[in-house]
Amino acid sequence: MKKLYKIVALLTAFVFLTTYNPSEFNIFSKNKNFFFKIKNIEILNNNIIDENEIDKKLQHLYGKNILIIERDDIGKSLRSIDFLEKTEVKKKYPNTLIIKIYETKPVAVLFKKNKKYILDSSSNLISWDQNINMDNFPNVFGENAENYFVNFFKILADNDFPEHQVKSYYYFQVGRWDLQFFNDQVIKFPDEKINEAIQQSVELLERKDFKNYNIIDLRMHGKIIVE
Repeated sequence: MKKLYKIVALLTAFVFLTTYNPSEFNIFSKNKNFFFKIKNIEILNNNIIDENEIDKKLQHLYGKNILIIERDDIGKSLRSIDFLEKTEVKKKYPNTLIIKIYETKPVAVLFKKNKKYILDSSSNLISWDQNINMDNFPNVFGENAENYFVNFFKILADNDFPEHQVKSYYYFQVGRWDLQFFNDQVIKFPDEKINEAIQQSVELLERKDFKNYNIIDLRMHGKIIVE
């Protein structure tokens, strides 16, 4: 009797192994793919970037398994969008991606080779867009000024310089800046010891007697030349 059972068991195993198809047997895998396909993408925190532009870049994600989507897949797709600094991605199961957008900010209007650009807070040059109001932003001139302006602007802010009064910034290849105010007064900064010069300029701008000068020249350390 035991011998008969062994023969039946071996025959059953043989039939199973010869007819087994992994793709048909893996029911859970099929159901997983069916239930976890991306159907919705929610965009949050975007102010400058058009949501339609983001959604268009992510069209290829619809219908894919949400379990296998990586953050890099989304980052690469959105990399070419202007004003995009970074993204945060959350998965809301079973079928929704939530993408939080972090944007750079426009900081100036930059003129380069007779063309006008928007300069953002990450020093990116962005093609001019008339739909973005740049009336209250300063103008920046000078070869390669885009590489140095954001850092210089931060130094001004750190020293409580009244940058809101500045109409234009002019960068020179020696590594220094001239600033023109809305009242057309000009301050010439040196290429060295810039923090000291900025602190000195703040004190001078608060003095009434210096309001009558058109040019305040601080290029020579320890000297103030006015016109």
